[in-house]
Amino acid sequence: MNGAETVLRTLVASGVDVCFANPGTSEMQFVAALDEVHGMRGVLGLFEGVVTGAADGYGRMAGRPAAALLHLGPGLGNGLANLHNARRASTPVVVVVGDHAVDHLKFDPPLASDIDAVAGTVSAWVRRAHVATDLGRDTAAAVAASMNAPGHVATLIVPADLGWSEARNVGQPVPATTAPVVAEVTVSAIAKILQSGEPCTLLLGGGGTRRRALLAAQRIAAATGAQLLCETFPARLERGGSLPAVERLGYFAEQAGAQLSGVRHLVLAGARSPVAFFAYPGKPGSLVPPECEQHVLATDHEDVTEALEHLADLVWTDTPLPPSGPRVSAPTGPLNAQSMAAAIGATLPDGAIVVDEANTSGLFLPAATASAPEHDWLTLTGGAIGQGLPVATGAAVACPDRPVLCLESDGSAMYTISALWTQAREGLDVTTVILDNGSYAILNIELARTGTTTPGPRAQEMLSLAPPHLDFVSLAVGMGVPASRALTADELVAELRLAQAEPGPHLIHAVL
Repeated sequence: MNGAETVLRTLVASGVDVCFANPGTSEMQFVAALDEVHGMRGVLGLFEGVVTGAADGYGRMAGRPAAALLHLGPGLGNGLANLHNARRASTPVVVVVGDHAVDHLKFDPPLASDIDAVAGTVSAWVRRAHVATDLGRDTAAAVAASMNAPGHVATLIVPADLGWSEARNVGQPVPATTAPVVAEVTVSAIAKILQSGEPCTLLLGGGGTRRRALLAAQRIAAATGAQLLCETFPARLERGGSLPAVERLGYFAEQAGAQLSGVRHLVLAGARSPVAFFAYPGKPGSLVPPECEQHVLATDHEDVTEALEHLADLVWTDTPLPPSGPRVSAPTGPLNAQSMAAAIGATLPDGAIVVDEANTSGLFLPAATASAPEHDWLTLTGGAIGQGLPVATGAAVACPDRPVLCLESDGSAMYTISALWTQAREGLDVTTVILDNGSYAILNIELARTGTTTPGPRAQEMLSLAPPHLDFVSLAVGMGVPASRALTADELVAELRLAQAEPGPHLIHAVL
């Protein structure tokens, strides 16, 4: 048994049975070993950003890591943006990067680079394997490091000669660290603050946006009058049905400022202290009002669910919970951002996984889908666009019995459009809706916000996606995905229902 087979067998023994891959010469031993290790599923991506994004989507939904197999430093570099998103989502991901054979590095071959340094920018744990017989131990340690609470990117670098050398020993699974329970004194202190009668906001993040935590937070808000918010880009927000409709903190500082205006106490439950995404001339970076005091109920490394349930038990007084609202009706007429959102809300199937990279087109989505059947909502956690299509791919692999809906803006889609090919190859039940407004609309907004109120023609060209106009129907069909175009709200509703009734991937080009 060579080193590559040892790595794969150790991954399987440690509960990792999917490997998203874009391999090269230094990983050929891993490719060959897939035929020897029958418990490992290999999924090919045509670009490393698809591979890493799929591993992120898989980990968010499965609650355990997939492996991402990448080729040398340039391959890791190509996948870095979506590993950044995975890091911000606290997703468990095991990255295996092949390197040149040890004796070959002295020649400084063209693809040689400082893989360790690149990996360190997104990984909580990086190890370079040195001895083939230690590969089992190294791999088991990587899996454990990825699963340590709350979840991390762990990168193992394997020189090619270790992959082809005799290794023998399969590593034994290593237990990961679990999230510690929040101290009683902390929970009791937060309870007193919430019951003080002063305006309070409970900001949820991390594990605080999952079912049990949400139901506890709903009781806390009902009993104390606290405002309930969650982070702008939650990794996985459970919504719909009987779950509380939790408003997300606004993306723009002005939106967040309005939501937090007058708040005297901000309680963080698995969330980071809110900050503006970018600096702007003359505007503060922190979104916390100057008169507001922050309190930490639980960090993202602590058991936020247990803390919220304990807090709910301390403050709960049998206060009636607000009922969920009626589901939106299917829209008709022109297709725009508002009618698109209504079409999604009216047709979203029970148990759906929604991957949201709608960006500026998604303003009306939260309200339109709040009363849809229960579903999961996955967002752009790190802000690095090109996440939606790959994350949807990985989520569909993790949950083959659930429909996946990817809401993808036109500009972001082009970063990782080849994910459609992987969806077709694997027969994944993903419906992608391309939201086409013909521009990088968010950058038009940001240009104005930085003080450029009258951009010239050259600046405008940098933010426009036409000409030529992108033909997403042709792009999808060329990669094996059935596709259609919707020009009205009626057509979008009809195409959504048709796609949901058929297995496999579909794409709808929605022209807004």
